[in-house]
Amino acid sequence: MGMRVVLAGCGSISEAWLKPAQIMPEIEMVGFVDLRPEAAERRAREYGTADAITGTDLDGVLAQTRPDVVFDCTNPDAHYGVVLTALQHGCHVLGEKPLATSMQQAREMIAAAQQAGKVYAIVQNRRYDSNIRRLKALLDSGALGSVTTINSDFYVGAHFRDFRDYMPHILLLDMAIHTFDAARYLAGADPVSVFCKEWNPPGSWYDRDASAVAIFDFSNGVVYTYRGSWTSEGLRTTWESDWRVIGQQGSIVWDGAEGFRGEIATDEGGFFSSMREVLPPQVAAGARVGGHAGVIADFIDCLRTGRTPETIASDNIKSLAMVFAAIQSAETGCVVPVEW
Repeated sequence: MGMRVVLAGCGSISEAWLKPAQIMPEIEMVGFVDLRPEAAERRAREYGTADAITGTDLDGVLAQTRPDVVFDCTNPDAHYGVVLTALQHGCHVLGEKPLATSMQQAREMIAAAQQAGKVYAIVQNRRYDSNIRRLKALLDSGALGSVTTINSDFYVGAHFRDFRDYMPHILLLDMAIHTFDAARYLAGADPVSVFCKEWNPPGSWYDRDASAVAIFDFSNGVVYTYRGSWTSEGLRTTWESDWRVIGQQGSIVWDGAEGFRGEIATDEGGFFSSMREVLPPQVAAGARVGGHAGVIADFIDCLRTGRTPETIASDNIKSLAMVFAAIQSAETGCVVPVEW
């Protein structure tokens, strides 16, 4: 018998969840909920069981289907209500990022999950990319020595022509959490403080600030810098950003895809040290990879085995805290502590 799952939110992002879920025998899609009944009915036809229930009221569909898990693919404003409703029905929850639209709501959602004894995790699908797993394995091996500095650049000229054109803090709120979470993963430490500047460059097609620079301090002494823009035309980076990681014995750059270049010092006797090439290892057998599919499969396995998901909400809140601290710093012009 598979895990019975209800999907809340049947918009475009849900397809990235449902396609891999459809081929996982341990998942049985039994309900679909959306404010637009036709959207729920369409997803049910595409991905549901023959007797899948559809509706616009999550509470009612959960009462009818009695699922084990709720997939929350709703808009960020709806996450708070969806998660609390799911927990009240005794469901585990796997939700879209960001966890919540405020730190207070995030804390309440995490407390509710802990009180209910249920697992609540977030789909930070970019952690489950094989290339970032390779980079992390290299850093953990000690080949570069102790990591001191992590830099990332995100430059994508994205013309959404939707609500994002008018959003405040569009880059930080809509996209930076992916990069911040990746930096936290690579640093292997908690964020401590941030200084951030936002601006909207001339010629921007956004109403609000769409570019940002931020400097984070981490608990292990690593300094992480973020540079990003939604309005930079030409020389586009990958969605995963361009990265440079500096250790005491060497450095590596990663283009966010499959491109790696690394060097470690072999002789420090001259003005410049002698170097030899270093590359990250291939993904180890059993590594948790595969984007959305990897996150979902790992979440279901955690429910079966009692393991804690890597992206459990009580940990993922630290990535959300980086976003809100950066926004507060940009608004005040001050260094702000990252608190969760």
